[in-house]
Amino acid sequence: MPAEDDVVIPGVPSSEPPALEEPTSPREPLPPKPDQRGPEAVSPTGSPTGAPATARAQSGQYLTTAQGLRLQDTDHSLKAGARGPILLQDHHLREKITHFDHERIPERVVHARGAGAHGVFRSYGTAAKVTRAGFLAPDVETPVFVRFSTVLGSRGSADAVRDTRGFSTKFYTDEGTYDLVGNNIPVFFIQDGIKFPDVVHAAKPHPDREIPQAQSAHDTFWDFVSLHTEAQAHTLWNMSDRGIPRSYRTMEGFGVHTFRLINAAGDTTLVKFHWKPKQGVHSLVWEEAQIINGMDPDFHRRDLADAIEAGAYPEWELGIQAFPDTEDQMFEGIDLLDPTKFVPEELAPVQPVGLMTLNANPTNYFAETEQVAFHPGHLVPGIDVTNDPLLQVRLFSYLDTQISRLGGPNFAQIPINRPHAPVNDMLRDGMHQTAVHGGAAPYRPNSLDGGCPFLAGQDMGAFVDVPQSVAESIKERRNPASFDDHYSQARLFFRSLSDVEQDHVVQAYTFELGKCYETAIRERQLQALANIDAALCAAVAAGLGMPAPEATEEVPDRDPSPSVSQVGGTWPVAGRVVGIVADASSDLAEVEAARKALDGEGMVPLVIAPTGGALSSDGLSVTVQRTFLTARSTEFDALIVAGGKQPAPDASAGRDAKAGEPVGAPDPRVALMLSEAYRHAKAIAAWGSGSAALEAAGIPEGAAGVVAGSDAASVTAAVSGLVAAHRAWDRFPAAGVTTSASAAQ
Repeated sequence: MPAEDDVVIPGVPSSEPPALEEPTSPREPLPPKPDQRGPEAVSPTGSPTGAPATARAQSGQYLTTAQGLRLQDTDHSLKAGARGPILLQDHHLREKITHFDHERIPERVVHARGAGAHGVFRSYGTAAKVTRAGFLAPDVETPVFVRFSTVLGSRGSADAVRDTRGFSTKFYTDEGTYDLVGNNIPVFFIQDGIKFPDVVHAAKPHPDREIPQAQSAHDTFWDFVSLHTEAQAHTLWNMSDRGIPRSYRTMEGFGVHTFRLINAAGDTTLVKFHWKPKQGVHSLVWEEAQIINGMDPDFHRRDLADAIEAGAYPEWELGIQAFPDTEDQMFEGIDLLDPTKFVPEELAPVQPVGLMTLNANPTNYFAETEQVAFHPGHLVPGIDVTNDPLLQVRLFSYLDTQISRLGGPNFAQIPINRPHAPVNDMLRDGMHQTAVHGGAAPYRPNSLDGGCPFLAGQDMGAFVDVPQSVAESIKERRNPASFDDHYSQARLFFRSLSDVEQDHVVQAYTFELGKCYETAIRERQLQALANIDAALCAAVAAGLGMPAPEATEEVPDRDPSPSVSQVGGTWPVAGRVVGIVADASSDLAEVEAARKALDGEGMVPLVIAPTGGALSSDGLSVTVQRTFLTARSTEFDALIVAGGKQPAPDASAGRDAKAGEPVGAPDPRVALMLSEAYRHAKAIAAWGSGSAALEAAGIPEGAAGVVAGSDAASVTAAVSGLVAAHRAWDRFPAAGVTTSASAAQ
């Protein structure tokens, strides 16, 4: 067996190694794994209990009923004789089956598939001048729980689909719970929440066949967005690489709406919230995403949990764009109440106000990630809403949804939702009431309970609605004229992308519209693209084999916003996954040196070998994490080849179809991994005999992002520099389809 290893490899399923035989000596339940943490132990009414976070979990050495009755058998129903019918009096059977029948609650209508983590937010104090929110005061630390999600798919769908992602954060502040409920895209499909059922119905699987799942590449979606041209800005973001993030850890977050902050003097400021990942904003390429969804549909949730378990804690800076709270609520010609618009950072820089670190995985997915309940109306003093018509509807819809999903109005008493501030709300009874309320007078004013609870003034931390004049107007159903511009921001976004990113947008539109059956829908969407950018429209039309229409609207040009591009910078490499291909011919001392060097920079090194177990030579032993059968290039940010001369025993198409690749390498699956990584512009490196594997896979010597070295030290140093740029972007030749956009820049 390998020696004790101090390189942390994520994926260990239990806090203690399991015994080979079934344990028979009674013992208490195992503690959580080191990377796990449950909700803090507060009472249903927000009071600290002093109990450990595990106190609410299972306890005791013996199996019991829900009432604590110890059981001697849970494998056999109570029968009238060994072959007789089951008896109705079997109370344990009825309790066990009845509970099982009710284990599932209604999944979220949208954002059903999610992943969550615990963490902490530390305020820089830089927002104190614009808000009196206590958790944004200098050096305040606040516990948080974050849930990431996809919008369209069911709970059982895949992670790496082209879709908008949810990015919702629950701040357990001492002034009450604050929820920042956002997305990874700063603009939304619709301007008024009354259309939300329509856009969701259009994006979900067709009601007749319940397909396609977790996709927007179908007629009903494009029918809706081509008719509701206000959706074009969001659609373009979604067709860009932003629609397929590399990881939740490398995903930007946005509050979408404009909010109002209030400082201690009562002055107000309009703001937009941003989450900036410290590792940069990175995405998958389309082929990667397609392979991932087949090989590992849990790719994003696994990536998040593994990074936390490995100690590569994801971090985001919270920032704000601040705007004067003027009567017209406009900024540089952009209506701040229109949720289909964003403000380029070049016009309003994002000012960092704090750092969030996710440092613990949930102990139980259902109890925490599935039952966590967010609501944009969960506010704290110093933060208020605006009249954004989408936000206004969300304030009603989210509360209504939680009551339906979580069985009644007491969802705030579920441990993951419990405030960390005192609760005295005079709300009583209802389904799933777990607080044992005292007193005789749940109303106010009262004298029977000594007048408690009392009202608080602003000086006591009360939430005070910002007093605003409501102009005399006509009661009507329409938008302001400033909402009528549906194309200029889509054009701004597209022309702000690099050439390779624009190529990816063309590919995405061509793929999605190519999945639509109805010609009229493709024609209508091409017309919208013509109004956005003529070259974009022409390239997509060519791919569809259709004529490109002329623009029908005069659309104003805006200066490009380089901040929306994901190409060109360098970022920290912590948490990046590097595969090391090795076999019995490899110099294991060098392999171990590479593992240590990568681990020392915070990356996660995974050894890929012909078979599982360990590689051993000259007294050295290296544990294998992946085999040629189980590995695929999409799991890794970079590949290092330190061997690969020997084929695995299962290197035949009958055992693994990937081994049927017509290449001359000893094991075709190594060549497949390398050729995929090359196509996806990932860093590839080799030393010693590994260079022969690169040659066998047809990897050009000296190509961008390809490194050949003499030893592990030189190779790992080069890989670290390449991974910091996310991809070897020079490996993607621009197709030259963005003539008009380039001219505009």
